[in-house]
Amino acid sequence: MRGLTIGRSPGQARRNVQAASTAVAVFVALGVSLSGCGTGGTGTRDEGPAHADAVGGAAATSSPAASPSTVPDRVDAVRLVQDDPKVSAEVKRELKPCVGDQYPIDVSYGELTGGPAEDVVVNVLTCGDAVGVGSYVYREEGDAYQNVFLAEEPPLYAEIDRGDLVVTKQVYEKGDSVSGPSSDIVTTYRWASGRFTEEYRTHNDYSNAVGTAPTEVPEPEPDS
Repeated sequence: MRGLTIGRSPGQARRNVQAASTAVAVFVALGVSLSGCGTGGTGTRDEGPAHADAVGGAAATSSPAASPSTVPDRVDAVRLVQDDPKVSAEVKRELKPCVGDQYPIDVSYGELTGGPAEDVVVNVLTCGDAVGVGSYVYREEGDAYQNVFLAEEPPLYAEIDRGDLVVTKQVYEKGDSVSGPSSDIVTTYRWASGRFTEEYRTHNDYSNAVGTAPTEVPEPEPDS
């Protein structure tokens, strides 16, 4: 499966995450760790994920004049994750070039924390199937970026949606195929009092009947 593309919708991300490979099982479920500082507030502009074929994120563009935040310079997202002590060793091992200097990483910029510059959302993927194995939010504080959110329970993917952080996680039950999870959990987080707090959680069950051909019942043989 190809990597996740620029400007995907939450529905597209959920469909891409469904292509989870069996390699996901080797990751230890680390749950969600929340931290951060600063004042509350959400921004007004979201920018879709940029697939980082070269190391780093999408090229910066101008913010609306009414926005109090500025767009950060191009961020070296690979180095940001590799140098982050909060990121697990498993995820760092996954973050290596797939082809040439192309890393399996998606980067989005948007206003989530009301900081001096737009925040950076980073998703680390697997090379083969583009399965999300780690999602992170970095907030500019002084001359550096600080990790204010992490989730490392694959398969998952984080996005910016109208100033909120939305994390989608696929759920597999016994007997599910790799391409057919039973459901997903979509959790919305909002920045308040210096940290991300959960606002909403939606559990979506998938129909097992979709794409399944009806079983043909053989016609009875005529009496001789």
